[in-house]
Amino acid sequence: MVEGLWKAGEMPLRDGLYRPDDTGLELHVDGPGAYHPDAGQPIPFRIGGPFDVAQALEEHNTDEVTTSFEDPLPDGSGWISGGGGGMGNIGYLARLDVDSSLRWVAVMFHSNPFVGVRYDRMRATFTNDWGNLLTLDLITPTLR
Repeated sequence: MVEGLWKAGEMPLRDGLYRPDDTGLELHVDGPGAYHPDAGQPIPFRIGGPFDVAQALEEHNTDEVTTSFEDPLPDGSGWISGGGGGMGNIGYLARLDVDSSLRWVAVMFHSNPFVGVRYDRMRATFTNDWGNLLTLDLITPTLR
């Protein structure tokens, strides 16, 4: 399901870290919106337990992927893609293998779209369209 959606230019419309084997982990991301007093601050990001991807798709539907960037990873192991979706408050990040196949996609309903990334080795700092920052260590097992 997840891989088919990705190939069709879509993503699940529920916070989560989705893998092409149709497994998912909960994501807890509270991102400030455009006029929020905390705009320009770090984005809180916590990975939780597993959830049923099929049920999530049934209850929350899908959204079109709008890609803002696709950059190679510093270690040459693939790519990072980022952007947003439909309503302007949705952001996504995806890790792709060298052949551009999906390794995972993280969908965040309140993060706003991501527009860029910079690296310090395999530590990536993503910026959304309001200047908020999300830093992820891409060598942690969950994000490999």
